Amino acid sequence: MSVPEIQAEELKQRLDHGDNVFLLDVRDEYEYEISNIGGHLIPLAQLPKRLDELNALEEIVAVCKMGPRGVKAVEYLQKQGFTKVSNLRGGLHAWSDRIDRKVRKY
Repeated sequence: MSVPEIQAEELKQRLDHGDNVFLLDVRDEYEYEISNIGGHLIPLAQLPKRLDELNALEEIVAVCKMGPRGVKAVEYLQKQGFTKVSNLRGGLHAWSDRIDRKVRKY
């Protein structure tokens, strides 16, 4: 199963443009408290029990620290029938490196 990905620059442009993109942060709560870009927090382990918080008709971008958990979230959501889901390639580290250095890397 292929996992669609979006680059940090493209996501920034889409958000700046006002596109309806739902940011799904799949990190743990303590990580979100350290650093985030304002996504809706559902840790990866809780995703199966919290699917009702997501709208399959919305475009969803999974965000994690560096990308691997986002890929797992996208794969899981695709298996659940979500079609408009992608992973932020490189996660928050990519966002920090290329978009906003104020976003803390840890």
